Amino acid sequence: MRLKLLTLALALSALPLAGHSEDLLDAYREARANDPVLSQAEATRLATGEGVVQARAVMLPQLNGSFGLTQQSTGSALSSGEVSGSGHSRTRDLSASLTQSVVDLSQWANLSVARSTARSQDATYEAALQDLFVRVTTAYFGVLTSQDALVFAKANEDAYKEAYDQADQRFKVGLSAVTDVYQAKSYYELAKAQTIAAQNTLNDSKEALTQITGKPVGELKKLREDLPLTPPAPNDPDAWVQAALKSNATVQAGQYSVEAAEHAINAARAGHLPTLNASVSRGKDTTWLEHGNYNVPGNGSYGTTVGLSVSIPIFSGGATQSKVRQSIYQRDEAQDSLESTRRQVVRDTLNYYRSVIAGISQVEANKASVDSGQKALDATRAGFDVGTQTMLNVLNAIQTLTQAESSYSQSRHALVLDQLQLKESAGSIELKDVELVNAMLQ
Repeated sequence: MRLKLLTLALALSALPLAGHSEDLLDAYREARANDPVLSQAEATRLATGEGVVQARAVMLPQLNGSFGLTQQSTGSALSSGEVSGSGHSRTRDLSASLTQSVVDLSQWANLSVARSTARSQDATYEAALQDLFVRVTTAYFGVLTSQDALVFAKANEDAYKEAYDQADQRFKVGLSAVTDVYQAKSYYELAKAQTIAAQNTLNDSKEALTQITGKPVGELKKLREDLPLTPPAPNDPDAWVQAALKSNATVQAGQYSVEAAEHAINAARAGHLPTLNASVSRGKDTTWLEHGNYNVPGNGSYGTTVGLSVSIPIFSGGATQSKVRQSIYQRDEAQDSLESTRRQVVRDTLNYYRSVIAGISQVEANKASVDSGQKALDATRAGFDVGTQTMLNVLNAIQTLTQAESSYSQSRHALVLDQLQLKESAGSIELKDVELVNAMLQ
């Protein structure tokens, strides 16, 4: 009877609950709108993109206007040395100037730095977008795995409670020893503690999903039983590695960072080169005198100045060459970082590929283990009823079945996640992949 209740509980856990249940796409839409990690990546991308505008701006004409008013006290000296009176003169300056950089190779190099840096951040943002697919799915399936674990823990607790009651009843009528009671009670108390731990894990898993979506977790749709067990396509690990090295967004971001560092070296070396600037300015100076009750007006005149200026760096205390060496070191750092990223991507891609292959076999093996564990428990219970099996054997059989069920649930969810992570590592994950996973829910 207890086994039937256990089977029924597990079956009910896989059925859609009454009312609306949230699916993976619902969780993704909420995360897309509310995830602070993605929002931060987007803000960084936009801020970095402004660097291109600023680097280009210094190469465009610069127009400035100025207005100034100055006053100077004046006086007339008499033959006796006294001052006959005081006054002041005022001067008003009004001008406008237009300057244009004609030749400055460092500005062009800095513009290239800004563009490559912006492309790197665009790729980083794309990586964050792709990572959101995996993070949401991981958190979603983390809740499903924890829910299954709680169902198994409760069913396990109920089964041990029934075994304990049965052992206690048999002891009271003299059909078994008190050792059976102690054993059954020990397993039952341990199962109660495991149920509490499973509930706590489920609560934390829900908070992990809420952290991404920004909304409390309701009822979630579960993974259906007929999970497709298909190997990766193409079924060649080297092909996946080559795709990853070409299309992985994090690798692309590193490549653009190296490119930006190369341009930064050119910008630093340009500090040794002369620069040429053109300018044109037009202004008017007007001066007048105020002395006592008399004002002496002044007549101002407009003047226009046009010129070219050449700046030739001669010596800067070694700062320019130091900047060149610094830029080279930073380029080397970027190259090493890129190589580290490439190696990590290769490792991750191969690991996820192998995990998918192994995961298919694990799901099949765990499913067979559940079937065998159920049959073993049925046989052990029947043997206990006729006296050929001990209570300890029954308790161990219950434990074995629960572990097999938990492993089966975990391997199913892990297989789906490994498939997504393989595509993320290869840089080919898209929303349609999440939609395909969502189609496996019920």
